[in-house]
Amino acid sequence: MRKKYNPLLLPPWLQLVRAVARQLIIPFTIFQAIRTIFLPTTFDVILLSIFVLLAIALYWEWI
Repeated sequence: MRKKYNPLLLPPWLQLVRAVARQLIIPFTIFQAIRTIFLPTTFDVILLSIFVLLAIALYWEWI
């Protein structure tokens, strides 16, 4: 049986890391999207997709 994930049971330092990451991921994603529009390289597209997936995961509290 799988235990339920409760973010409130995490250590305080990890809660702080999640809160900071949640605040910074959207500006990083927007900047990367603008950069990908002007200079589309394979690395930029992969990095943008990682940022989008990370933003979705933080918003829906998957991680």
